[in-house]
Amino acid sequence: MSGQALSSLTRSKTLRERALVALRTAITTGQYRPGDHLGEVEIAEHLSVSRGTVREALRHLQQEGLVTAGARGMLRVSHLTPTEVRELFQVREALEGLAVAQIIASPRRQEAAEALRQALEKLHDAFESDADLAAKVEADLGFHLLLCELSGNSILLKTWRQLEGPMRVVIMSAAGERRDVAMSATSHAPIADAIASGEAAAAQEILHAHMASAIEQLGIEHEGTRETA
Repeated sequence: MSGQALSSLTRSKTLRERALVALRTAITTGQYRPGDHLGEVEIAEHLSVSRGTVREALRHLQQEGLVTAGARGMLRVSHLTPTEVRELFQVREALEGLAVAQIIASPRRQEAAEALRQALEKLHDAFESDADLAAKVEADLGFHLLLCELSGNSILLKTWRQLEGPMRVVIMSAAGERRDVAMSATSHAPIADAIASGEAAAAQEILHAHMASAIEQLGIEHEGTRETA
């Protein structure tokens, strides 16, 4: 990708933070693809900031898992192996499964279910209006983020958010039609329904099926087979 996807930044006291946001957005929206080289000089020129500012932003993105140092310290957008992606989904399932259990145990279960259904409407609208991919991904992950927020568990939420960047990269990199199936409102609705019914065991099974289906639709299992062949 050329640096043209990054717009110049107006100088301000928050320049460092704005550079970080611009780079993170370029990665998580697919402007930079997994494996793309991130050159300090090129990025600094297009953002109209110093190389030092870019270097600090890239260092922060390394901590988030979005950027990886390769040979000779060359920084690239992180590329997760199929095994790492499956592990990422496993951790997500564990966190979201705990969120589901805590929501169901809460006296505000029905309110939570209704909030999740409203999030589903936003996801449905994103597809019906033929929104761009970034908006669809935002609505998809927004549902899962809300699920964690509704658990009331701040550590769970904080941990899930650490997975959000890599997850966006994985979804943006997947094939189109199958990716849309994984993100559809229809595939998420049973989770909200199970929470509304208060059936904890059924809700956990539904969440597991949802994650397994997402792995299949994103083509991760197929790639994993090739990786170990």
